[in-house]
Amino acid sequence: MYKIYHNNRCSKSREALNIFQKNGLKVEVIEYLKTPPTQKIIKELLKMLGMKAEEIIRKGEPVYKGQFANKKYTETQWIKILSENPILIERPIIVKGDKAIIGRPTEKIVPFLK
Repeated sequence: MYKIYHNNRCSKSREALNIFQKNGLKVEVIEYLKTPPTQKIIKELLKMLGMKAEEIIRKGEPVYKGQFANKKYTETQWIKILSENPILIERPIIVKGDKAIIGRPTEKIVPFLK
């Protein structure tokens, strides 16, 4: 079973969901702005992605620019910030088993699904 951390307002996230539908694949859709991931889930996602928290932050978001830009935080602090401000999480995140990718560009998705 696949999972997608999805934001319906994001065109790339909608494109990713469309790829699943076109390929007839079942996917659990997690609207992470409505049900923000816990710190534990964020840690698990980061491990699957092989990334640090700061690497999945959307630095163009107004909340980032207004509150977090040009400041130093530890990994634990970034994870807490992401759980409290899920809008900052890059999207879409696609999970398959114990692996995950950020589906940007969306061309990365189909090879990941195979």
